[in-house]
Amino acid sequence: MLQVKQPTNNTNRLHVFFTAVFSMTDSIQSIPLPNLALAFLPVLGVILIIHRWRLGAHLSLYALIRMLAQLLLIGYVLAFIFRTEQAWVVLLVLLVMLLASSWIALREIKLPKHKVLLKSFIAIALPGSLLLLFVTQAVLGVTPWFLPNYVIPLAGMVFANAMNSVSLAGERLQAELGKQSDFKAARNTAFQASMIPITNALFSVGLVSLPGMMTGQILSGVSPLLAVRYQIMIMCMVYAVSGISSAFYLVLIEQDYKNK
Repeated sequence: MLQVKQPTNNTNRLHVFFTAVFSMTDSIQSIPLPNLALAFLPVLGVILIIHRWRLGAHLSLYALIRMLAQLLLIGYVLAFIFRTEQAWVVLLVLLVMLLASSWIALREIKLPKHKVLLKSFIAIALPGSLLLLFVTQAVLGVTPWFLPNYVIPLAGMVFANAMNSVSLAGERLQAELGKQSDFKAARNTAFQASMIPITNALFSVGLVSLPGMMTGQILSGVSPLLAVRYQIMIMCMVYAVSGISSAFYLVLIEQDYKNK
């Protein structure tokens, strides 16, 4: 049976915490489908604004439909994966996540995708994988190392934030170079821009916002003090991967712009 090592009382509490967060629990109120449908009413208001202002509502509609389909599908997939005891299944899921995030990060990049996809993949995969390994093994002590209900949710946070950081850095780098800035100045500006969302999150967490994971933990009955510990770990993890992935991408992409 898969389990997490429990050498101390503190580690045991953390195991109970993650079990509550990443497993089904009766302490969280179920949302009936008709009630869930009501959540789309404010969204339709935004779509209406986009349509009236002629900003291309089709893209937002496509994104919403895709979000809905992807989440419904992943719910069934994760239910299966969380029951698996095979490391290769978890590794395959991580690879798919990395490939998808590497491609999506380039959505606003005007360079040929086939030329920069590998660099985007390296910028996300190398720092993201190493950080994921560090957090699961050094901080949490997960065993076996591929325990899916720990590794996959944390991987999602790591890769998604790395993806956003790379995307922001790449888009801002293009804009700065379009102003005839030299590459070093453009790179520094792009890096600073890519760090704005996570830096704002550091300032606002606990004052303006309670992050989704922390909210879910509290709703599931976990002590707010324990939820705070995990949120601190996650904020450090997200900040680190955002900065390192952004810097990696900007270094790797330099020759592509200089050779244009």
